[in-house]
Amino acid sequence: MPGLYLAAILLSAAGVAALDARFRLAAWHAPARTALAVVLGTVFFLIWDAAGIAAGVFVKGSSPLLIGIDLAPHLPLEEPVFLAFLCYLSLVIYGAFLRRKNGSADT
Repeated sequence: MPGLYLAAILLSAAGVAALDARFRLAAWHAPARTALAVVLGTVFFLIWDAAGIAAGVFVKGSSPLLIGIDLAPHLPLEEPVFLAFLCYLSLVIYGAFLRRKNGSADT
């Protein structure tokens, strides 16, 4: 089913954003810093992917779950979306650990 992988990433991102909004862990706590960190992290990992693709280490397999749009050879549309989600999820988890470490349990 084309698009299922992208839908799963976006649904997961919505869940993480809901937790972030509820507990103000990243974007709802510091939106500019969060956006900058997500953009820089995504760009870093895209450069990493480009190096891996150029070296022949990363190749795109065939999957019926992908939409089928490639941004570059072996770089499906879903990849930057996943990388941005990964960066955002990391920031939310980091915010949760900081909150727990500092003993602030704002519920």
